[in-house]
Amino acid sequence: MKILFEKTVLLASIAVLASLGVASQPLVSAFAAGLSDPSTPPRGELTDERLEKIWAHQLQLYEKLGKTEDFIGKTQKLIDRASEHGKDVSAVQSALDAFVDAVDDAKPIYKSGQAIIDSHAGFNADGKVTDFEQAKETVHAMGEKMKEIKKAMGGTGKALRDAIYAFHKANLRPEKTLTP
Repeated sequence: MKILFEKTVLLASIAVLASLGVASQPLVSAFAAGLSDPSTPPRGELTDERLEKIWAHQLQLYEKLGKTEDFIGKTQKLIDRASEHGKDVSAVQSALDAFVDAVDDAKPIYKSGQAIIDSHAGFNADGKVTDFEQAKETVHAMGEKMKEIKKAMGGTGKALRDAIYAFHKANLRPEKTLTP
């Protein structure tokens, strides 16, 4: 009886292992695309779709840059409120002042970018490529404007963000303790 039980357990174990071995094999095969597969362009190659994505991203950045006045106003209100509560806001205030000066310097560059957006050469009103070469030049010109704006800002945005982060870290609210 003991031998019969051991043989049954052994056969069941072998059956389980065999089924696991078969189950771990894929049911379908997958093959890599060949080198001359025309469905995917080489990495870094510009296509109409890629130009459209770049253009949409540039338009989003341009729109965000247009909202700096609101950001400055809200940040100044927060600084004033923290100052009223006796917090040391000198580092954040000086970083904001430097940011405001840089925004003033970058504003003419920002406004000149509007002409590129208004003409949107090579793109239709929906942001779709109509002329590949013109669209490529438009994206390049807008990229250069963005680089000019970044250079004019001189890292003041990052400095302001770092100052706000340091202020926040230094002035964390104490955690509330629950009393039983």
